[in-house]
Amino acid sequence: MTDELKQTTPRPTLTSSEPQLFVADLTTSRDFYTHKLGFAIAFLYGDPPNYGQVFRDSACLNLRLIREPIFAGDARKREHLLSASITVATANEIKQLFLEYQAAGVSFHQALKEEPWGATTFVVSDPDENLILFAGPAAD
Repeated sequence: MTDELKQTTPRPTLTSSEPQLFVADLTTSRDFYTHKLGFAIAFLYGDPPNYGQVFRDSACLNLRLIREPIFAGDARKREHLLSASITVATANEIKQLFLEYQAAGVSFHQALKEEPWGATTFVVSDPDENLILFAGPAAD
């Protein structure tokens, strides 16, 4: 590609990301994300369902039924392997979201904390031990 073409062609804009989570039971996962985390169902596919999507505001997560272990043993927990990261706009929102999930009885891999790089984060563990990071800016 020439430098002239690079300058006149607008660069494509990435608008969103939809992480795919591997789950052993789509019904259990759907219920966790809708009842505990406040997501809604965008769609379910298959009879019985083997794929689906949940969303909350602009955050989307795809759920894919997999009948075999993806990771060996406790590698996800031990290595803190995140399956998805979801951000909120303000420090107040990240704290509010943490308290909402705490009240709903969600299992946390990491409680709310301020990171050395300035973000405030917590990590949720879903029924399949997928680790979902929620992050916001540091408290003012």
